[in-house]
Amino acid sequence: MRVLPLIVLAVFSNGICAGGDLPRCSPEQQGVSSAGVQAFIEAADKNIDSLHSFMLLRHGHVLAEGWWAPYDAQSRHSLYSLSKSFTSTAVGLAVAEGKLSVDDQVLKFFPQDAPAQPSANLKSMRVSDLLRMSTGHQSEPARTVAEPWVKTFLAHPVPFKPGTHFLYNTSGTYMLSAIVQKATGQTVLEYLQPRLFKPLGIDNPTWETSPQGISAGGFGLSVRTEDIACFGQLFLQKGRWQGKQLLPQAWVEAATARQTSNGSDPNSDWSQGYGYQFWRCRHGAYRGDGAFGQYCVVLPDQDAVIAITSGLGNMQAVLNLVWDKLLPAFRPSPLPPDDAACNKLRQTLKGLTIRTQEGAASPAKAPAKKYVLPDNVRKIEAVSLDSGAGDTKDIAATLIATIGGADYRIACGRGKWIKQRIGRARAWPSPSDTVIEQPVAACGAWSDDATFTAKLCFYETPYIVTVRLKFSGDEVACSISQNVGFGGTKPLELVGKTQ
Repeated sequence: MRVLPLIVLAVFSNGICAGGDLPRCSPEQQGVSSAGVQAFIEAADKNIDSLHSFMLLRHGHVLAEGWWAPYDAQSRHSLYSLSKSFTSTAVGLAVAEGKLSVDDQVLKFFPQDAPAQPSANLKSMRVSDLLRMSTGHQSEPARTVAEPWVKTFLAHPVPFKPGTHFLYNTSGTYMLSAIVQKATGQTVLEYLQPRLFKPLGIDNPTWETSPQGISAGGFGLSVRTEDIACFGQLFLQKGRWQGKQLLPQAWVEAATARQTSNGSDPNSDWSQGYGYQFWRCRHGAYRGDGAFGQYCVVLPDQDAVIAITSGLGNMQAVLNLVWDKLLPAFRPSPLPPDDAACNKLRQTLKGLTIRTQEGAASPAKAPAKKYVLPDNVRKIEAVSLDSGAGDTKDIAATLIATIGGADYRIACGRGKWIKQRIGRARAWPSPSDTVIEQPVAACGAWSDDATFTAKLCFYETPYIVTVRLKFSGDEVACSISQNVGFGGTKPLELVGKTQ
């Protein structure tokens, strides 16, 4: 199992996108103010500084799209819990094909994994309870490599009557994935390929799996921003796509309706009710979302879809910005052309970028030494800096990390992001032992003659890692921090020494 910490595209033409077959046009043609979209982008760039991509659809047309470099239109992005809405869709398709029913008892699918004496509440738990996050649990069942996840889930206490108690439960979504696999003989990823991904033009989606080979369900799906938008458009169109009913309308309506209560705060988009792995929102909208700001927002009243990927901690702030800045830009009918505002928006979207590392100093040469680090959670054994590679105008220096006895080199751009791939190595920003290959973009700069700071953007994920090296003779103070993380973002402080 892998846990990992966009070049810019903006099109206002009448062309067709290769993936979802969505036409492009100016915002005004579909009744949206370019100036209003501009206000949203500027506010997001200034006040949030964590968006990775943005795409706005109305009446089935792409009106605005942009990626904060080094994020780009072609790269997939980790969806985290936005994956749940796709798993729910797999359940809906399996129900439509008669493979299972939302009224089926969960234990029906896993008799060999059931406790010897299952409780009455566990016996009564149904597929619909999993869909509504109302399993009856007081806490979420764990997912570890030590025990099969299905067995752990079924062994977990169920103190409440299923259907009566809301608890956000990623393990419950995993059970939906496991049920689909039991009922169809395919993983959710395999099952959705001909039924959802291929019709929508979603190419090469990936989905992490459990140690038992089951799609994680509640997380782990990676697709492009436009794929998210197409998924939202499918639901906006009540399951219909290019003249075909891919998903029953009744399922779309049930999945996006308020199936259970999840709070009473009128100002929170996490208290407006919950459907079948979809959240209800304010302003009559609904959404799928994932950790650190992955959104698929559907606005039926405006006939619009908003897709956003991010790397942030305050997810409500993004939705507040949508309601405050973007929603007022919608009008009931087409607007007169506004070439000036449209061109300004186009240029803004083309120039979006994650801020690069700043620094004015330029030492002649960094210490040509390898600094051995103490044991640490990131499993980095040593670091060094090759400033000889910084003789070009594009590269400030090359950061070298020793992991598992092998050196991995990351070229850091000078005032720009340089894209590359880390070879078959552990994920540097992650404490995971999993061996993977991953793309990264890096930049770096000297803040003084002894301090070099590198920013590493793992641009298929929300994670941006900052590494600061302060050299002093035979020692280096190494600080490693991360923009977001489930375990917090406190920097890891290490002191390396030459040997």
